[in-house]
Amino acid sequence: MKKALIGLMGLLVLPLFSISQILDPVKWTFKVEQSKPEEATLLLIATADKNWHVYSQDIPPKGPIPTTFSFTKSEKYALSGKVLEQKPILDNDPNFNMVLKYFADKAVFRQKIKVLSRKDFVVKGVLNFMCCDDKQCLPPTDVEFEFHVRGNPDAAVTVAIKPAADTPTVAAADSIKSSTAITARADSTAKKNEQARLGETSADKAANQSLLWFFLISFVAGLAAIITPCVFPMIPMTVTFFMHDSTSKRKARLEAIVYGLSIIVIYTVIGTLVAVTLGANFANFVSTHWIPNVFFFLIFMVFAASFLGMFEITLPSWIVNKADKQADKGGYSGAFFMAFTLVLVSFSCTGPIVGAILVKSAGGALVMPIIGMLGFSLAFALPFGLFAFFPSWLSGLPKSGGWLNAVKVVLGFLELALGLKFLSIADQTYHWHILDREVYLAFWIVIFFLMGMYLIGKLKFNHDSDLPYISVPRILMAIVVFSFVVYMIPGMWGAPLKALSGYLPPATYQDFDLNAIVQKEVGTVNAAGGGSQPANTLCDKPKYADFLKLPHGLDGYFDYAQALRCAKKQNKPIFIDFTGHGCVNCREMEANVWSDPKVLKRMRENFIVTALYVDDKTDLPENEWITSKYDGKVKKTIGKIFADLQITRFNVNSQPYYVLLDTSGNLLTSPRAYDLDIDAFVKFLDTGSENFKKQQK
Repeated sequence: MKKALIGLMGLLVLPLFSISQILDPVKWTFKVEQSKPEEATLLLIATADKNWHVYSQDIPPKGPIPTTFSFTKSEKYALSGKVLEQKPILDNDPNFNMVLKYFADKAVFRQKIKVLSRKDFVVKGVLNFMCCDDKQCLPPTDVEFEFHVRGNPDAAVTVAIKPAADTPTVAAADSIKSSTAITARADSTAKKNEQARLGETSADKAANQSLLWFFLISFVAGLAAIITPCVFPMIPMTVTFFMHDSTSKRKARLEAIVYGLSIIVIYTVIGTLVAVTLGANFANFVSTHWIPNVFFFLIFMVFAASFLGMFEITLPSWIVNKADKQADKGGYSGAFFMAFTLVLVSFSCTGPIVGAILVKSAGGALVMPIIGMLGFSLAFALPFGLFAFFPSWLSGLPKSGGWLNAVKVVLGFLELALGLKFLSIADQTYHWHILDREVYLAFWIVIFFLMGMYLIGKLKFNHDSDLPYISVPRILMAIVVFSFVVYMIPGMWGAPLKALSGYLPPATYQDFDLNAIVQKEVGTVNAAGGGSQPANTLCDKPKYADFLKLPHGLDGYFDYAQALRCAKKQNKPIFIDFTGHGCVNCREMEANVWSDPKVLKRMRENFIVTALYVDDKTDLPENEWITSKYDGKVKKTIGKIFADLQITRFNVNSQPYYVLLDTSGNLLTSPRAYDLDIDAFVKFLDTGSENFKKQQK
């Protein structure tokens, strides 16, 4: 379980299976020390080759797999305490760029047992460990062990009496085990209790460190979620709502506190309950299903119309009536309603970020997801709470017309533009093709052009005051907006627009892509003239290629089994891209990393490229359905099958996630997630290729 939980944090280290067949840098030996018949010490000794090291049992969650021990239960012996280890080295590990506890050259682990059998017996079990040098890590390995222990002739009396753990008999036995040979029963009991306390303190300390680390990671994730496209524009809604009632500063600030706390409570309680009851794939449903995305799109359109002055948003009458009946709590229900709306609307963007927490919850852990959701929601609620608590930062500006109304109108335009993202996600996952890339861009170009016209005073709404002149900040903003419009125009003919890759539909979702046409023509000319730029040669027509495409003219597959068959036929490794139609980071990786010539060349020539869409809603025939080994549910769509593959095989449900496999489906190197470092991605591809070649030799 612990190994699975650590794997949920992103599988930071899943090393090379092929190398593990060649390298064996750690040898284990097992010895028994038994100076007295009633007790024995089991020694588990790891001897590592030069420059290699084995990790401690106390490792933070984001680190490597810790060394763990499991002993087969038996009535012939009883474990005394936990496995003890020698003092480890505490230093920075370059593989994980963090300070870790590990053992170089030699590691000795000790487990004391009480002998309860009169006859000789065998203690069996298995240990799991991970080893690394300064450049690479090997996958976690299981090692079975056996210890041959002599029986205790006097054990029958002890077993018959069955003393409690704190009786003098056990205390005396513990005193015999002590290296100082203390004979006084009171002293031995005190020593035993002291050792128990030390063991509990060490375990508690490790647990507390893990929880604290997980809390900090989740807090940073919450801060990062604020700048996502469906969260950032929600901030002005908060200001608008809390500026409606300025009669009592004390009341407004109490409502702001309730608002911030409501966000934290909703995320922590509901998020954890959803994870436990509905499982990890519920985040995928909220992020990609057409119902929540169309609902979010409509919410943004409504707020945009309100900001543009069409009407003023008011709470439902039943909420207002209920608030009126409780004068002292009048605005608190409204604050909670706003918080709940924020959580619903933003979950489409925050769902992938908290995906690891949801997987952890579905796996049975409870404390970790609560801590994680608490840290995430605390950071997430911070800016909303501050704006709600200090609405006077904007309320001091003109109430009607003027700069304040101009800000609201500009935000209304932004709501229109960003709301299209939700409709686009549903359009891509269900292949409606009503909002292709050029259509999406056309909307954005018009929206931001109108925003620019508004900024220079050529467009006016009913709540706007007269604009006798244009201020310098306003004209500078207009210049930025019109420049942005000019930047987007080439995208109508297929320009990559890398700065917007996370917000726009992918280039493969465009009917007329001049760049792709030129690449295809160049490839055809090179092929006809014997050029050096080879095109991907596929074994057969890819499944789902009629509605799924790879970027940058790459050829590849969209089905894992089909890709694996072709890899075996061509004897080439597989590049798997776990991606999604609604994955913002996936589009950024494709636009900024995949587009690099060094990356494209390697992907075309060295790999069977495979894109597995985990959010595609296409139904499959019944003979292609599978029953998940993870949650026992039947998976009937393309997306659910490949999402289940990612979770069951790699224990991760966030995208993008890149995996290199050999022709048998084994890992060639550590998987990668979102990272815009092009050189690191090239190294990732090269490492996989080199390891595949070594494996063939």
